[in-house]
Amino acid sequence: MKPPPPVLGKSTAIFRQSGALRPGYGKITGVIAFALSGMAVLAVLAFHFPEYLTTPDLRKKYDVNVLREIMLVGMVIAGGLAIANLIRWRNRWLNGTALVLLAIAVAFGGHRVPVGDFPDNTPYIGLDWFLLDLLGSSMVFILIEKMFPLHRQQPVFRPGWQIDFTHFIVNHLLVGLALVIVNFAIHRLFGWLVWPPLQKWVGGLPFFAELFLVLLVADLVQYWTHRAYHEIPVLWRFHAVHHSAEYMDWMAGSRLHLFELLTTRVSILGVLYVLGFTEASMNVYIVIVGFQAVFNHANVALPAAFARAPLKWLIVTPDFHHWHHSSEREAIDRNYAAHFAFLDYLFGTAVKSDRRFPGKYGVLGDYMPASYLRQQLFPFTWKH
Repeated sequence: MKPPPPVLGKSTAIFRQSGALRPGYGKITGVIAFALSGMAVLAVLAFHFPEYLTTPDLRKKYDVNVLREIMLVGMVIAGGLAIANLIRWRNRWLNGTALVLLAIAVAFGGHRVPVGDFPDNTPYIGLDWFLLDLLGSSMVFILIEKMFPLHRQQPVFRPGWQIDFTHFIVNHLLVGLALVIVNFAIHRLFGWLVWPPLQKWVGGLPFFAELFLVLLVADLVQYWTHRAYHEIPVLWRFHAVHHSAEYMDWMAGSRLHLFELLTTRVSILGVLYVLGFTEASMNVYIVIVGFQAVFNHANVALPAAFARAPLKWLIVTPDFHHWHHSSEREAIDRNYAAHFAFLDYLFGTAVKSDRRFPGKYGVLGDYMPASYLRQQLFPFTWKH
């Protein structure tokens, strides 16, 4: 691979590094300015080509005018931070590049790009989903990690963050392809199991009873699918990618092999489709599972009450899920549940330890390659 051009290399060198960003040198604010400016350029592209760069399901739910205001605020913050740093002559390459990106976004219309009618059935990538989730997740979960840190000395840009961020990008951009594959597989594999009387009964339940049921059913399917990925050697080849993360934070949960991502979604959503849960309960379920998937990997230590009975037997929290990612012997093939911890106690797979958190993460032997592409190829190339 050829090295990047000198100017680009200087401005983006910080993103090839790991470690704490020391305050007072313009790095923290420079990274924020660079990130917001880059997101502004991508957002402008999404406004120009919505039929190819936005997710149809999301288009129906968000208000474009609100997104324009959010984009404007982000551009103003980025410009203000970059200019302030340049005035003080701090990290001029990084902040200068942020201003160049911001100028490009403005030159191509900024937050005022008009959006007319466009076809709704074109192939697309989920650029809008990536931008919205990156902005929301980073703001929410980095704040939570700073308020309730497990490892206080662990920086935001900890070792290996680049690999997890690549997984995050690809998983979001390919959301369109994933949905097509998942929907096709669900209807082909599960369609014949649909029984209208059962769906009518499920759809007629009180909302909170239905929500509890959808979470319980989803977690039961997830538990056994997850356990299969651990106990069947050929499936472990794929799941080992997820377990190779040696640091836990809000990005670690994104490290997934695409095969596992697709098959797990087909398994869970297929069963939920057969049972006929209503759109309202499914929407809340998606929010809950999205939050827990990120939160339970986060660098977070909740108040000690969450580690005591009865809460520790009921709800999956970082205390519970971090053990699942430990490479310590007592934690191997344990703590599979995603929502309800009592499933592992019921099926005899809960970790038994007096400690709240493990001391080491990753896979035994540290055999996972350290690049996105090689991790995707790993299940087909590993000789063990």
